[in-house]
Order: sequence, then C-alpha cells, then structure tokens
Amino acid sequence: MSFSTMMDRPLLISDLFEHGRRYYPSSRVITVDGEGDRVASYAEVGNRTEQLAKALMELGVEREERVGTFCWNSQEHLEAYFAISSMGAVMHTLNIRLFPEQLAFVINHAADKVIIVDDSLVPLLGRVAKELNTVEHIIVVGGGDDAPLREAPRATIHRYDELLASQTPGIAWPVLDERAPASMGYTSGTTGDPKGVVYSHRSTVLHSYALTSGAVAGLSERDMILTIVPMFHANCWGLPYAGWWVGTDFLHPAQYLQPEPLVGMIERHRPTLAGAVPSIWTGVLHYGERKDIDLSSFRLVICGGSAVPESLMRAFDERYGVTLLQLWGMTETSPVGTIASVPRSVEGEEAWRYRSRTGRPVAGIELRIVDESGHVLPWDGKSVGEIQVRGPWVTGSYYGVDDVDKFHQGWLRTGDVGFVDERGYAQITDRAKDVIKSGGEWISSVELENAIIAHPDVAEAAVVGIPDEKWDERPLACVVRKEGSTITPEEIRAYLADKVAKWWLPERWAFIDEIPKTSVGKFDKKALRKQHAAGQL
Repeated sequence: MSFSTMMDRPLLISDLFEHGRRYYPSSRVITVDGEGDRVASYAEVGNRTEQLAKALMELGVEREERVGTFCWNSQEHLEAYFAISSMGAVMHTLNIRLFPEQLAFVINHAADKVIIVDDSLVPLLGRVAKELNTVEHIIVVGGGDDAPLREAPRATIHRYDELLASQTPGIAWPVLDERAPASMGYTSGTTGDPKGVVYSHRSTVLHSYALTSGAVAGLSERDMILTIVPMFHANCWGLPYAGWWVGTDFLHPAQYLQPEPLVGMIERHRPTLAGAVPSIWTGVLHYGERKDIDLSSFRLVICGGSAVPESLMRAFDERYGVTLLQLWGMTETSPVGTIASVPRSVEGEEAWRYRSRTGRPVAGIELRIVDESGHVLPWDGKSVGEIQVRGPWVTGSYYGVDDVDKFHQGWLRTGDVGFVDERGYAQITDRAKDVIKSGGEWISSVELENAIIAHPDVAEAAVVGIPDEKWDERPLACVVRKEGSTITPEEIRAYLADKVAKWWLPERWAFIDEIPKTSVGKFDKKALRKQHAAGQL
C-alpha cells in the first residue's frame, strides 16, 4: 500500500477543458475573418466541442485513431483541439506549409482516418487527395468548393456546421490512462522524412502547468492571447491548452498574418500576450517604421522558433515598451524547454546579456551539454558541446521510426551546439549542421547573423558555410536590405569590426529580396546552400 494519502486522479485534457468551460463560461474566443470578427463564449465553444466529439464518434472514430486538422488558427480549430483528445482519439495537426509529398507522407504514416480542413485550404489538401490511402472522411469548415477533395479514393465529404447541427450538446468523457496519446505532430522534415512526435494527456497537462506559472507566462483570465504561432506547430506552443485552463480570451488571426492586419487586430482588440517566431515581429517592426502603431496592450510577447536578435528585442523595448521574451524548444519538447528571463538583481546593460541567451530550463526540464565522445561538460560558460534535454514533456522516441542516434542514455539529443554558464543559462551557438569550420576553428552562424541584423539598414540576414580551398569553409552572408537602403558589404564589415572576431568577417556577400524560410518560419539554410551550389547567389 502506498504511504501517500493523495487521490490518484489521471491528468486528462478533458478535465482541463471542463475546468475552463465551467469556471470561465463568459471568456471569449475571437476569430478574425474577412467579413468581420466572430466572437463566441467559452460556454458556446464548449457546447460545440461536445457536438464535434459526438459527430466524430458517429463517423466511427474510435480511441487512439487519428483525426487530422488542416486549418488556420480559429474557433473551429480550438474546438477540434479539445473534442478529439477528450473523446480518446488523437489529434494530428497537419502543417499546411509542407511540400505535397511530405504532406501525403505524414497523413499516410499517421494513418489519419478523418481530416478537418478549412475551405480556403481545400486546394492545398486537394493536391494530395489521390494519395490519401487511410482517410475515410473529410470535414470541410466553411461553405467553399470541395471539388478538389473528391479524388480521395476512400473519403466521404462532410460540412463541419452540418455535422455539429446533427448533434446535441452533452457527453460523458471517457476516463483514460493519462499516458494515452492525445495529439501528434511531425517535425518539419528539413532532412529526410518528417518524424512523428506523440504527446500524451499527462505531458500536455504538465506542460500547461509550466506555461501558466509566473516563472514562464503567468497566464490568467485577465489575459487575451493572440495566437500567431500556427496551431499546427508544436500544438501552438501549448497556448490553447494553458490559456483555456485559466480562462484567457483568445484572438485567432486565421490567415491574416501580414503586418498590417496583425497590427489592426492588436489595436482593435488589445491582446496582452502573443507568441510568434522572430520573422513575424521583424515584419511588424518594419511596418511600424512607416506608420504609427500602438502595441501598448502587450504585457509580454514570447518569441521562439529561432534565435531572437538582441536588436529586435531592444527595438520593441525602446519604441513600444514591449518585452520580447525568448523561449527555446522543439516539436520534441512540447515545445517549451528554456526561458531567457533575467536573474534577480541583474539590471541595465547586463540584463541584455541574459535576455539574449537561449535561457534557463523551465521547472521540469533537465539540460546538459555533451562532447563528441559522450562526456558531460561543465557549466563554465566556455565548454561547447551538444545540448541534451529530458523531462516529462520531452519525447523519448519517434512514432513508428527507430532513430536511436537521436537519443542517448535517456536524453534527447537536440542537434543544437552551445554552452551553459554558472547560473545555468544555456546559449545555443549553432545547429550542429550549420556551424562553420574555418581553418580548424568554429564560427557561429547564429552569432554572426545576429550581429549583421543589428545594422540599422539590414532587414534580415542568414549566414551559411560554403567551401573554401584554403580554409575548408568560409561564411557567406545573405542579406536583405531595408527598403531604400544601398548598404554595401564594405559598410557592413566596418560596422562589424568591433563586434565579432576579425577572422569571422565574411568575404562573400549576397544581397537578396527575401531569406527562404521553412514551413515553421525559420531561415532555410539548406535552401541557401543549394542556391549557392547552383550558382544562384
């Protein structure tokens, strides 16, 4: 018999959902669309969530079967988040920006039985309709044309609102094992096929505890979350679960992710918190250089997906009084792993040193650095190795794939290279595949491109290593100038002279219109290397 006297209750998404619905029935879910904003209360969304779950059951969806979502950030997508997992099925968020062959692969690999798709995205899903071997039902949100989907060999087409209208609210959620699968997503697949990560009810609830804590985002019913990060990307960084749990309002931007409409909805609805990759906020910043904008409603903006340039954080702080807080994580870590909050008693310029770091592990995450021989390195701010993590919301394997090289002694090998200082702050200096080895010494592409981006005439910059007969590799700087700028390589090199080591300074420069990006908004350095090899840079 256990010595503990505590009740043994499973950690389930259905309980998280019911808590938010019961105690915050008047909290709002706002979805932006072209004809005006749609507003629904938690009570209304809760009823529709039950109706969706009952409709899916009627279509034959059973426990642990996969239901794909191919949707923008919206009320309907939020309903799917809770309905699918609470009924015991597995929500599979499909990345709408995958190449067709990757999209078909992940749907078939996960064996999705049902797909819910926004009507505006029907043409994208329609490109792979003929290849959908396991899909039996496709549910279209909205009244748009569904003709491209009719070539799916086994699928019956339904309309979302009609299915919900055929059901009445009211359902008894099953009591599941907290370790049962709740949702899944696939890595972006920049090398090889995408790999599936399956999140449990337990991992999702524990991750939500972390997000709501004051040490991370400190969410409460006084907040409104602007969910810019896609709901298909690592479960929208966990914000739908954590926010619903504590009754935040939600502002879903759907497909309106360009700077002008984003600023419009921020000024109109006054959200207090948002999450997005740096490229989104860079676009907003540049828009603000041409027009007066009001971002004063934000108490916090969490930013991740790639290293956040210090110059971007400083600009938001100085111009708008908005704190951009850097978080690090991966699809494999649910995703929150570290946070770059400033330690107690640190102020002024020294604080920026910590805000620019990858950050300290959040409570629940363990971190270490390991050299190429497998030896654990000290936290001395100098020793560089691969960053490895473990914790209750970190994956220990991939779905249906043996990838033993990705895991070591119960730790996830992140593929990120960096160091940890005496306070426990990690700093990623590069991806293992992106670090530049020049003359036997390492150049951090991340540090170099952040230094370049800090130049006032530079909009974006990415640095990749290219072959060099003398030094093996040298950096190629790919730069997007700000509108109207005629900045030259010589001027940027002069600017960098006291900011990086002299031998880091690139001899090779390419001025381009846009940095290619991956499906989740990161700089696509693989594409840049291909362009260089083809003589296009």
